[in-house]
Amino acid sequence: MLTAEQAARTVAGILATQRTDGAIPWFRGHHLDPWDHTEAAMALDAAGEHERAEAAYDWLARHQNPDGSWYAAYADGDAGEPTDRGRETNFCAYLAVGVWHHFLSTGDETFLDRMWPAVHAATEYVLELQQPGGEIGWKREDDGTPVNDALLTGSSSIYQALRCALALAEQREEPQPDWELAVGRLGHAIRSHPERFLDKSRYSMDWYYPILGGAVRGAQARERIDAEWEQFVVPGLGVRCVLPNPWVTGGESAELALALWAMGESERAVQILKWMQHLRADDGMYWTGYVFDDDAIWPQERTSWTAGSLLLAVAALGGDEATTTVFGGEHLPTGLDPDCCR
Repeated sequence: MLTAEQAARTVAGILATQRTDGAIPWFRGHHLDPWDHTEAAMALDAAGEHERAEAAYDWLARHQNPDGSWYAAYADGDAGEPTDRGRETNFCAYLAVGVWHHFLSTGDETFLDRMWPAVHAATEYVLELQQPGGEIGWKREDDGTPVNDALLTGSSSIYQALRCALALAEQREEPQPDWELAVGRLGHAIRSHPERFLDKSRYSMDWYYPILGGAVRGAQARERIDAEWEQFVVPGLGVRCVLPNPWVTGGESAELALALWAMGESERAVQILKWMQHLRADDGMYWTGYVFDDDAIWPQERTSWTAGSLLLAVAALGGDEATTTVFGGEHLPTGLDPDCCR
């Protein structure tokens, strides 16, 4: 898939995007969002750039709102002013995944202690929007109004984050029984109640994210992937972002590869990653997407999160322990899951 030199150039591209204050925008001059910022930081840890990853997490700790949330977008500039004051639950939850990944990568207890208050506050913020059926409301508006409609992709990402938050709590010997209940209810909703989520089935993320987030595995995962494979996968190019658009994207391709690895389909994962290399730019970064009907790169941007998702997929396939633990999920707490003993 990648030579060591090629991987190093991709890592260097993310490092060049990161600001001196630790923030990692999509690309220089564009905004930062907390989820993609965290994904890029995780890729830096997988590449051994632990100090730079830690700086990214410290940026999040400094910019956390009093209610435990972050805004959906921040400008690329010294002030880092928010440009979207919505507070999305999956963006806020994902810190737990990054912090657990960093701790597994470094064993740094001091870092864990420093970040625990931010993880705890973010998790509590997210769970305030959990609905009676277990799903998680999408966000709060700028004025604090909750948006209780739930997104399957977002809730699947939150499921992984809650399990990582529980792992952090266990490491600190601070039991969180309410979180255990919450993650069990959420996993059951994802697996068994699609009607509780907005219909976004045109988007490939809704197809693979229940697997990537760890809620769906085994035979159910294989059935899910096989049912939509021909609709979303374009041989030789990668994964469509949304049907029926003739647009394959690097982020979705790399994330599908990571989901395939997690369900034991490493050969198909490698194939997808090889296909997406047509999006690789000369500087080692990756174009966001390609419109194959027009033979055109679109949009004209090379994003830190596309590069980050590719590096995480490569790290998982290469056996990086922290990455395999976080995305494999076998050693993450499951909470009080009503489906676990069926």
